[in-house]
Parts: sequence; structure tokens; C-alpha cells
Amino acid sequence: MMGPEIERLVQLLARLPGLGPRSARRAALHLIKRRDTLLTPLAESLRAAAENVRACGICGNLDAGDPCGICRDPGREAAAICVVEDVADLWALERAAVFRGRYHVLGGTLSALDGVGPEDLNIAGLLERAAAPEVREVILATNATVDGQTTAHYITERLAGCDVTVSGLAHGVPVGGELDYLDDGTLAAALKARKSF
Repeated sequence: MMGPEIERLVQLLARLPGLGPRSARRAALHLIKRRDTLLTPLAESLRAAAENVRACGICGNLDAGDPCGICRDPGREAAAICVVEDVADLWALERAAVFRGRYHVLGGTLSALDGVGPEDLNIAGLLERAAAPEVREVILATNATVDGQTTAHYITERLAGCDVTVSGLAHGVPVGGELDYLDDGTLAAALKARKSF
């Protein structure tokens, strides 16, 4: 039905998150129909990314430069390091434009089931960075999952010898959220984290 070039394109697209075989076929067809305006520029962009993008040697962010643009930015506060599980989490925080400090990407979470231990994550680099005299706070922005919270607790214990404040993100009712639509875990976290008005 399809030539080997198209079949290979569909197979590769189907490996992307959120794309199954049907969506991959539709995307491949869309790309091929718009060869000059979409397919060729996309292929060139993918090639450039494959050749130039690498992990930052300091924080683990992805960028064409090493260190990355965030680590090179003199306007960033050196006193706070926000620890995230993955680069996608860093990008989400940057998109929100609410944090002007530095980041540290762990590269995942501790998981006994998946065989991921502390040596598999970038925890040693974090401990080294947190020991710097200018660092006063480490913000643990791990996900509110069992593995994310286990990782946060482990890091908190390891940072006990450093002269830094360790904080975490608040959990609970989202801005604009209605209680009737929230799950039990979110409601429980919100009630436990209540504060005075």
C-alpha cells in the first residue's frame, strides 16, 4: 500500500508520544502533501537539532550551547536551584515565567520497580552545586507521584549536611478549580496544606 520510505516515516512518527499508527499515517500524509512548506524545513530542523543540541554540563537542560542559556544568564539568581525530574518540567516552569533562579535536571526519579537508583540520576551533581556558598535554597519540584515524592525525600536527606533551605512545591486546589471536580488525593493534599487567611 505504501512505499518503504513512507512506511519508515510512519513507523518513526508512531514512536512519538501521543501518536499511534493511525495518527502517524495522517501526520506522514500531511507532511508529504506539504513537502516544501513543512516536510523539508522539518527535516532540516531535525538534522540541526541532532547535530547541535546536547545536555548542559551544569544543569542538564537541553541547548545548543554548553553551558545552556539559563546557566549563562547573568540575570539569574544563583541563590536558588529548582530541581526537576525532566527537561520538560524545566520548560514548563520557564513557560510560566515565575522562577528566575537556576535549575537542576535529575533525569528521572528513583524507582525500585524500574531499577532506578540514586547513581542513575544526577543527584551527585546537585549535591555539589548545593554546597556552593551562594546557594541558599533548593526547591524540589518533583511530581506528586510516589516516585517523585520518594526522590524528594531522598534528596532532602542527602542535603541535610548542606547549609541550604529545602522547600517543595505546594499541592492542592488549582487556581480556578472547583472542589466538585477534584480527585480525592488533590483534596486531601489541599486540606493538609491549608493556611491562615
